[in-house]
Amino acid sequence: MPSRNLVALILCLLLGSAAAFYLPGVAPRTFRKDQPVNIKVQTLVSPESQLQFDFYQLPFCRPKHVRDLPENLGEALTGDKAHTSGFVAKMKRNAYCQTLCKRTYTPKQMEEFQDFAILDYRANMRLDNLPVAQIAKYAYDDQPDKTIQLYNLGFPIGSKLHEEVHSDDAVTEHYVLNNHLRFKIKYHPAADEMEDRPDPSNPDAAPQYMKGNLIVGFEVIPYSIQHKEVGKWNETCAPNCRLHTCAARGAFTPHTPQMIDAKNGGTVVWTYDIEWETSNVKWASRWDVYLNMTDDKVHWFSIINSVVILIFLTAIVAMIFARVLRNDLNRYNESHLTDEEKAQQQQDLKEESGWKLIYGDVFRTPPLAGLLAVYTGTGVQLLFMAVMTLACSCLGFLSPSNRGSLMNSVLLFFFLSGIFAGYWSARFCQIFKEESKLKITLLTALSFQGVCSIVFFLLNVIIWAEGSSSAVPFGTFVAVLALSFFISVPLTFFGAYLGFRSEPFTFPTRTNAIPRQIPPQKWYLHRVVAMVVGGLLPYGAVFVELFFIL
Repeated sequence: MPSRNLVALILCLLLGSAAAFYLPGVAPRTFRKDQPVNIKVQTLVSPESQLQFDFYQLPFCRPKHVRDLPENLGEALTGDKAHTSGFVAKMKRNAYCQTLCKRTYTPKQMEEFQDFAILDYRANMRLDNLPVAQIAKYAYDDQPDKTIQLYNLGFPIGSKLHEEVHSDDAVTEHYVLNNHLRFKIKYHPAADEMEDRPDPSNPDAAPQYMKGNLIVGFEVIPYSIQHKEVGKWNETCAPNCRLHTCAARGAFTPHTPQMIDAKNGGTVVWTYDIEWETSNVKWASRWDVYLNMTDDKVHWFSIINSVVILIFLTAIVAMIFARVLRNDLNRYNESHLTDEEKAQQQQDLKEESGWKLIYGDVFRTPPLAGLLAVYTGTGVQLLFMAVMTLACSCLGFLSPSNRGSLMNSVLLFFFLSGIFAGYWSARFCQIFKEESKLKITLLTALSFQGVCSIVFFLLNVIIWAEGSSSAVPFGTFVAVLALSFFISVPLTFFGAYLGFRSEPFTFPTRTNAIPRQIPPQKWYLHRVVAMVVGGLLPYGAVFVELFFIL
């Protein structure tokens, strides 16, 4: 008892000195006034298509030297590529009507812009690891006068202006191109945030203050403007070319939108504005606006749907167990019986029923026992990977600012958990008294990963043929295979070695030498029907979330 009190006291003392921490994957970066900040371009994504494309897949303005930014394994697998851009921004220095370039497009190039606009593709950029977002306001269904402000990642490449109905009832859709971007960059003075890292040699030293400014927001407003130049166009005037349609203070003169002419092509002048705005948002909270739930009603519906299915399955199992146990208890525990009824009960007890009917076959080795051992080990491997990834995510190690960390963690925990797959496959191999130990270990190490690799390779070929940036480079694919062969496979064999050296399980009952004959079953009890129904029920618990993930 005294030892328990001592442990409780120590825990209370530790709680008093506990501190929260946040691991975003990158350290805060400060910028001095007029210091250049780099706006990077990423990918083109659409809610209407699963294919994403590189930003420069479309003929946007390109700098003289496009540099591909380094990426980790997770970014390479998810297609999250980033490149340098021609946008010029300096800390706390507003700039309006800045010209990127003037380009003349062929009808085919204009048709590409139109195809992407029809599918509602959005262009993604980032600044200081913050993705650009467009503010959108939505009205509540029950309160039209009340609106909510949400962030939409990226900005649309173009949008539909109007539809033209011809005399023959044919409809022609006209689209505009968003060729002017107004960036609003929010910053927070770094002097308001203490750098709480005192000198180790002087623990009593006061905390120091950071210098400069921290970027805490990156917003964009797209416009479609058919620019008109002042005088003759000079290619060397960028970024300070003179235009009739916008002024140096950011005001727009009356203008027409930049139409996408897929028949004749056309000339487009690409421009942008840079606005700086101070913000009270702390650097550690700058991701909050991106992480707000915008579809909480749908998520609540998904949770309720999963709970209802879980309760339904639990009720079915409980009813079956209650029925079986009630019959057995009635037979064994009935005390108010006549002599004739007791004699009849003794006769009934001689007949096998309930548990006595199946106890001699419960632990019988099933057909294809080796595959069952393999799948059990693989299931344990996936379970460990999911639990560890979820735990790291809940602790803040997988922050969205640390790009590619989620995919890296999934691969790392999957490869490391190969030891658990090998161990449990070996234990079940002992249970089933399988002789082909090497074969089962090899299947555990290679079967699931092999199937996934084949499917992944085929899908990657299809994505590559479509020209999508999601296609994984061949070198990355080889690197993942190498990690599998040099980490996961050896750990699986080591786990199997430990499993085979362990003492085998002992069963509480003895298995009959002769298997009991199974009577003919009805069609809805057939194994194929059971597999389909058994798969539909778990799928019904996750299909709503799966819909929104895809």
